[in-house]
Amino acid sequence: MSDKDCLFCKIIAGEIPSEKVYEDDTTYAFKDINPKAKVHVLVVPRKHYANVAELAAADPQQLAHMAQVAQNIADQEFHGAFRLIFNTGIDAGQEGIQRACSRADRRKA
Repeated sequence: MSDKDCLFCKIIAGEIPSEKVYEDDTTYAFKDINPKAKVHVLVVPRKHYANVAELAAADPQQLAHMAQVAQNIADQEFHGAFRLIFNTGIDAGQEGIQRACSRADRRKA
């Protein structure tokens, strides 16, 4: 798996347009183009990881930071309620080459 083939790497690099919600030196968050909820945001690390297990092993502080970013977005966009989803492996819904990402997905109240 190479970074050049990664959809999220291309989004972060600006090669594919996105509607940015948040960014800092280590993390990028953007609205899903096919939302499944009223507020549907993907929170991804800027550094490429194959999946959340790889991210957790390599940089648990980054994973915690992504959770905090999701909480901050939920506080601003949807009264603080949110859920995180990590698809790791094809059988769990990971599609092709995909980075570790959390989906801050807030349902209608």
